[in-house]
Amino acid sequence: MIIFLIVFLSLYGGIHAYLFFKAKAALDFSMRTSIILALFMLIMLVTPILLRLIERTGNISLARPFANIGFTWMGFLFLFLMTSLVFDIYKLLITIADYILHKSLSAFFPNITYIFLISVFIPFAIIIYGFFEAANIRVEQVIIKTAKLPAEIKELRIVQITDLHLSLTVNEKYLQKVMMLVKESKPDIFISTGDLIDDDTKNLDRLAALLNGVEAQYGKFAVTGNHEFYFGLPRATAFHEKAGFTILRQQSVDIEGILMLTGVDDPTAHQFDPNVDVSALPLLKTIPHERFTILLKHQPRVERGAAGLFDLQLSGHTHKGQIFPFMLFTKIFFPLTGGYLHKIDGSLAYVSRGTGTWGPPIRFLAPPEITVFDIVRKK
Repeated sequence: MIIFLIVFLSLYGGIHAYLFFKAKAALDFSMRTSIILALFMLIMLVTPILLRLIERTGNISLARPFANIGFTWMGFLFLFLMTSLVFDIYKLLITIADYILHKSLSAFFPNITYIFLISVFIPFAIIIYGFFEAANIRVEQVIIKTAKLPAEIKELRIVQITDLHLSLTVNEKYLQKVMMLVKESKPDIFISTGDLIDDDTKNLDRLAALLNGVEAQYGKFAVTGNHEFYFGLPRATAFHEKAGFTILRQQSVDIEGILMLTGVDDPTAHQFDPNVDVSALPLLKTIPHERFTILLKHQPRVERGAAGLFDLQLSGHTHKGQIFPFMLFTKIFFPLTGGYLHKIDGSLAYVSRGTGTWGPPIRFLAPPEITVFDIVRKK
């Protein structure tokens, strides 16, 4: 934990310093303004840590505004960094061209004040828009045809939520909207593929009751994400049970002879118990190939040797980057980023953009989603 704090404060503090010196160079403000700005940035730097301390006192009414302000500022800061770095790279290219051509090209580079103001305006505009996009939940519909359903079942509807991140910023009002859309979809099976709960709120029982209000003929199932372990697995498990979910932890379940569901823990489980085997292979190898099999797995990685042993993998975790351009970095670590089906050796993998938000309560070019899968029997 100490190492994490040192790394976090160093990186986050460095970005604050970058903004401070950019502002100082562009606006040339007074010492008094410098001190005020530095104090504000210091408060924002330690806000994520203060937030956790306030949460432990149980003062949720004080923690919520800290969370909204602190995480929104975090989003602004990282967007400023990305925007400003583009101008820095452009300036570097102009400088190199200057040197090579032995000719002044400074006319091609705008005034430093204008650049700073543009670098502030773009993140500000994205954040304003991002609040609206984060609230605009899309219902994505996917039709999958298979000959593996029993003759008496013509169609089966599965509704997936993932990465809801119920917390101080993703609150009861937002969950009510999510549940309304889920109920309207009329699921036969209701699925959560991890990160359902993120941190403490005062109304965990009310949140669980809302989730429990969804009726699904063949049941409600979930798997753990990394945040279930950060939240505390025993408490997260108890919350899922109150919400009516059966958590599949290295387990397979037969859904009344219609299909098979297999669920595995997020690899974060290894940090808490090195003996946990989160591989799906032992389970998948025991399932008859003639049964339609759905693999629930939080992280969108298809395990080596698993392709062909399941029909559909449902995952989340990436949020599709949540805020552009971070999806470009997400794709480096997770080639299956989100929003569409991938066919791998006869198996399909779908990666949801996520239903909630983590950190900054905004989204940009990655709207939240609830996914409706209609599994249709074909002759």
